[in-house]
Amino acid sequence: MVNAYPGIIILGPTASGKTRLAIALARLFHGEIVSCDALQIYRHMNIGTAKALSAEQELVRHHMLDIRDPGEDFSAGDYMRAAREAIGGIRARGHIPFVVGGSGFYLRALIDGLFVGPARAEELRARMRKIAKRKGPGILHRMLQRVDPESAGRLADAERIIRAYEVYLVSGKPMSWWQKQPRDVFKGYRWLKLGIEIPRVLLYPRIDQRVEEMFQGGFPEEVRGLLEKFPRDSQAFKAIGYRQIAEYIDGKLSYQQAVEETKMESRRYAKRQLTWFRSDPAIVWLDGQVDSEELQNRASVMIGRFLDIQPASQPVLRRGDGLED
Repeated sequence: MVNAYPGIIILGPTASGKTRLAIALARLFHGEIVSCDALQIYRHMNIGTAKALSAEQELVRHHMLDIRDPGEDFSAGDYMRAAREAIGGIRARGHIPFVVGGSGFYLRALIDGLFVGPARAEELRARMRKIAKRKGPGILHRMLQRVDPESAGRLADAERIIRAYEVYLVSGKPMSWWQKQPRDVFKGYRWLKLGIEIPRVLLYPRIDQRVEEMFQGGFPEEVRGLLEKFPRDSQAFKAIGYRQIAEYIDGKLSYQQAVEETKMESRRYAKRQLTWFRSDPAIVWLDGQVDSEELQNRASVMIGRFLDIQPASQPVLRRGDGLED
C-alpha cells in the first residue's frame, strides 16, 4: 500500500505476555499503545482485567483505558471509532501505534470495519433482555436460529445474540446478510500482526497462576467496590472473575469455588482466543516459550524490517521490572 502509515499489532491469548512485550517494543520504536480489550476500557476494573499498572503507563503512553464507567454500554462500533481517533493522534505525533490485546472482535472492527447495519433499538433490546432473564438465554438463540442460522451457529454471547436478532427485527434482513456487505475499512495504514503462541500445556498453568495472584492481590475487594457503585446488570458483573466474585459475595459460591470457576472460564476464553486468531493467515507467530529477552529480540528484528529502520538502543524489560501481561 503506497504511502500507508505503519502500525504494529501484538495479540495472543490471556496471560501470554502481551503487555510486557508491547511496552518494551513501543519504547524501542517510539510507539504508543492502544489497548484492544473489551473490559480495560472501563474505569475501576483494574486487577481483574490485568490492566497496565500506573508505572507501566508512565513508560509508554497508553490509549483506550479507563474511558467508560462499568455501568455504560460500549460496543465494538464504539471501540472502532474511539481507537481510530486515538491512532490518528499517534500518527499526527509521528509515533508508531502499537495495538495490543486479545479481543479479536474489537481488533477486526478496528482494522476491517463493521457492517453498516441498522442502529441499535434500545427499547427492543431491553424487551429481549427481559425475555432472556425470564425464560433463559437459550430461547433467544433458538429464535435467532430460525431466522439467521448462520449467525446463530457462531454466536454464544447473549448480548451478541440479542444484537443479531435485533438487526433482523429492525431491518428484515439477517445479520449474516449485512456482514457480507461493504465495510468501513480503516484506510491509510499497513499493519504487522505479531501473535504470541504458547502451547496450552504451558499456557493454562500461567492462567491458573495469574488467577491465584489476582485473588490474593485484592480482586475481591475491587469487586466489592464496584458493587457499591454500579447496578448488578452492569457489564462489570458479566465478566470472567467479576461474576464469580459477585456470586461469592452473595454467598452462592465459596471462595475456592470462585477461584476454580474463574480459572476454568479463563482457560476456555484463552482457547476461544486462539481459535479466533488462528483463522487469520496474516499473523506472524512468535514462540512464547522463549525467555522475555529472546522474544523481544525476535520481535524487534521483525518490526525493524517492517519499518525499514534499526531500533533505538533501550534496556530489555524483564518480568522483574514489574511488567506483567
